[in-house]
Amino acid sequence: MILTEIHDHITTITLNRPEKLNAFGGTMREDLLAALRAADRDPVCCVVVITGAGRAFCAGGDVEYMSGLQRDGKIEDFQKLLQAGGDIVTEIATMAKPVIASVNGVAAGAGCNLALACDYRIASETAKLGETFVRIGLHPDWGGTWFLPRLVGPGRALEILMTGRMVDAAEAQAIGMVDRVVPAADLETQTSALASAIAQGPPLAIAGIKRALAAARTNTLRAQVDLESDHQSAAFLSRDAREGMAAFFEKRPPRFEGE
Repeated sequence: MILTEIHDHITTITLNRPEKLNAFGGTMREDLLAALRAADRDPVCCVVVITGAGRAFCAGGDVEYMSGLQRDGKIEDFQKLLQAGGDIVTEIATMAKPVIASVNGVAAGAGCNLALACDYRIASETAKLGETFVRIGLHPDWGGTWFLPRLVGPGRALEILMTGRMVDAAEAQAIGMVDRVVPAADLETQTSALASAIAQGPPLAIAGIKRALAAARTNTLRAQVDLESDHQSAAFLSRDAREGMAAFFEKRPPRFEGE
């Protein structure tokens, strides 16, 4: 139920349970985590795209399955689901490769937070995102209370989390839940263009940018410029920097190899 393909240094991971709006069921959580870890280790991969098959991005957890666990008192099994979700969003945040969410439709509950965990979100104009946990009496998971306030501010996060309402694509862009909204027919093309632009860049520097932006959430200015200096020194000594400067003087596109 997880499909992975790589093309032109872009690994596309597709949640493939369209009949259930790509709600997480079976081993999907574990398979998604394995696919992310494999992409991070793959020297050919420079960028990861996560999307959904059919008309949804991801409807979150399988409520029917969770209801069965609740009925049978299987809290340990439920906690395994929570652990798996936490592992996924932590992997996205800490892996060196940038991760783009291509939100093709509804992203609800865990599906919403999967999108929020990604480094960039490009959404179809028909997409809707929602922290829908409270609708069934549950608390947000998959890092929702961490990601959402950092994107939209604490007040908006409180309202969205506590009401469980769906946010349409236009509002999501206006408040910072997604970064770009495009016509549904253009989503795949626009996602590919963005991923290709990043994939053509120097992998070492791009990995450093991802780490630096994460550190900036808590760093002081002094700590941040020191980190930038460390990253810049490593980049300066790389083959990619020599290639980039040679290409600049030779007036040609650079050919970066991640070394």
